[in-house]
Amino acid sequence: MAAGYFQWKGRLGPLDLILGEHTFAPTTISTLVADTMDVKEGDVVIDVGTGTGVLAIIAAKLGASRVLAIDNSPEVEVVGRANAEAHGVADRIEFHQGDLFDPLDEDVDADVIIGDVSGVPDSLAEVSGWFPDGKGGGPRGSELPIRMLREAVRRLRPGGRVFLPTGSLQDETAILDAARALYDKVAARAEKMIPLPSLIADSETLKNLIADGIVHLVPKGSRFLWESRVWRLSGLTSGETS
Repeated sequence: MAAGYFQWKGRLGPLDLILGEHTFAPTTISTLVADTMDVKEGDVVIDVGTGTGVLAIIAAKLGASRVLAIDNSPEVEVVGRANAEAHGVADRIEFHQGDLFDPLDEDVDADVIIGDVSGVPDSLAEVSGWFPDGKGGGPRGSELPIRMLREAVRRLRPGGRVFLPTGSLQDETAILDAARALYDKVAARAEKMIPLPSLIADSETLKNLIADGIVHLVPKGSRFLWESRVWRLSGLTSGETS
């Protein structure tokens, strides 16, 4: 089952995790999301794009009474459960394979939704090597996150909050416009500049995305940095119901 191993050194770490062949490993973004997550004792949490299950595990350790963790990876149920068992929280986490919220019953809602879904353009995902399945978040890297935000509306309990990572490697403006149309409060909770590997920075794919105004980079010396952010969304706008 295990195709590799990863040591999480972020919040509540270190945590040793197993990776399957199709498992997306935690990243700097995962660390930022973990640092900003506001989980209270007894909360119900939905973790969309769970990967190894590390954010679900952290949510359970912070006091969540129930965590529903979802990923498209065909091995998420086996890998996620093994990691949850290794860290003593398997009794509070359910792992489901599927697209966004599709595997959940219609009446399932949550106090916290973690929306760490793929958010780079498909063409960039293909050349980056970051994603085991080679798939991104749509042609502009915004389509999947926006769909997640829209579907999250009917899953969020009154007083609930959504944690959303975005970055300048995608059409971030479109995502934030969608977020502000759905949620009353959209607040940045963390920011970080991340170096871009030269393999990607020098690619024709990236140059085309920059020319199209989708990707925005910050030069620093001979390197380029991209900006990542985590947002806390809360309060549904008028006309939206959870």
